[in-house]
Amino acid sequence: GIMLAEWIRSQPEVEAVMHPALPQDPGHILWKRDFVGACGLFTFVFKPLPRAAEAAFVDAMPLFSLGASWGGYESLILPIHPEKVRSVEPWPYSGPAYRIHAGLENPDDLLDNLKAGFAALRSAL
Repeated sequence: GIMLAEWIRSQPEVEAVMHPALPQDPGHILWKRDFVGACGLFTFVFKPLPRAAEAAFVDAMPLFSLGASWGGYESLILPIHPEKVRSVEPWPYSGPAYRIHAGLENPDDLLDNLKAGFAALRSAL
């Protein structure tokens, strides 16, 4: 999961990646203090983009099913609607957000799927 999070973070269309194992994450110090590993569940936020580009992104990734993770083995992606997120802090981003759960598929295959998703997104811009 961390490899995917780092790769997504490097994409120019991405505004933020929220994964506590990343040194840039606000919770990294606590994660480092309290944990010895990280899972493949994380959130990322695109910069503002058209809905058609979002749809192209998700549709180009057959290894990621749409859905929320309940601790299963599947690779999943789920759009997050910031207006429905409960938080003490206001949501600081204006682009669409997605939650990813990296399952048991080969990480290189998942990365290839993400690359195809970003290529489809760029074609739709």
